[in-house]
Amino acid sequence: MGIVIGVVGPHDLVDDVAATCEDQPGVTALRLDYDHESQAPAIVEAHAPSVEGWLFTGIVPYMLARDADVLTRPAAFVDYTGATLLSALVRLQHQGRDVTRLSIDTLSAADVTATFAEAGLPTGSLRTLPYRPEMTSAKAVAFHRRGPGHPVITCLSSVHEALRGEMDVLRLVPSVHSVRVALRQLLLTAEGQAQEDAQIALGLIEVANEEGLLREATALGGTIAAFRGGTHLLVTTRGPLHDASGGFTCLPMLARLAGQNEVVRIGFGLGRSAAEAESLARRALARARRIGEVAAVLSLRADTDIVLESAPAAPPAEHNLSVIARRVGLSVPTLEKLLEARAAAGDTPLTTREIADRLAVQQRTARRMLHRLELAGLAERTGNLTSGSSGRPLTLYRLTL
Repeated sequence: MGIVIGVVGPHDLVDDVAATCEDQPGVTALRLDYDHESQAPAIVEAHAPSVEGWLFTGIVPYMLARDADVLTRPAAFVDYTGATLLSALVRLQHQGRDVTRLSIDTLSAADVTATFAEAGLPTGSLRTLPYRPEMTSAKAVAFHRRGPGHPVITCLSSVHEALRGEMDVLRLVPSVHSVRVALRQLLLTAEGQAQEDAQIALGLIEVANEEGLLREATALGGTIAAFRGGTHLLVTTRGPLHDASGGFTCLPMLARLAGQNEVVRIGFGLGRSAAEAESLARRALARARRIGEVAAVLSLRADTDIVLESAPAAPPAEHNLSVIARRVGLSVPTLEKLLEARAAAGDTPLTTREIADRLAVQQRTARRMLHRLELAGLAERTGNLTSGSSGRPLTLYRLTL
């Protein structure tokens, strides 16, 4: 079974990095290039459902995406120190440049010093501008211009474009070795998460009123069925349960079901097989019964039981928004705008056009967002509204997140 890696970087690097990735059996690379590194977060947000992992061609686009809170999949970046920096030094020496007097951005001073030490080169005349969250390409350009005119080594295509007409500037290009090292790290993380997320999670639910159970199962990406003795069986996997429970800390569905039932007991079991998960779910339900009339317990292997706290069915707080964002592949700021739209509309359903206008996106983007929320049980279609033109009718949605 293959894995799709999204390769994000400037136009002239993405193809080479993606080609190196596809040398690895079972890896397909989705090429996603940009004109400026500031576009990286938007690219990640738009293509999140299409990939199992992200590989950035450098640390700057990676950090921009991470700080924007749009990384919902494992991610790594190609390191420009080591083989990549040494390759650049060799090129400069062949061109007759003094490699002991350089102005270098993005790389940490410690990494630069270590690489120069390996090459037996002095570091006393080097200028470095390590990456910091507040660093921009404009600040990097200003740093190099303030220097004594040393040759410039930059990791940023935007800096290279700004300086190449006025200074001696070399842009670092990822070495094949560095790409392979980053890809190996990413594959280990992505495959490990995929295996964990695929673990079977079975829930045994004791509740008199079945209303709402189907919606709760859908929100967990699972199914619901009648079990023995009036108990209901919820079948899902570890990943959705982990996200919906805030990392196995609370269970919002417990409070929602308790709003309609005096007795709600839930036992989840997490195992490597259906038989193991069912055995653990039985143990969890037995403990929930001992706790009280409204209780939920998650049982794991090695005799580990976790009591899942109830959570009010109110609009999600910032922490819960982060959980939902990871689950549906949207950013927290986007979800906040959707909550504002829901609050402004009250009980009135919203059309896809109204959502698009409120979020300042195209209608097809709004439809894609709403479809993701619908699949997660966080939005529901209530009908269609004819737009009065020859175009397609506008779908009406009620947001329930």
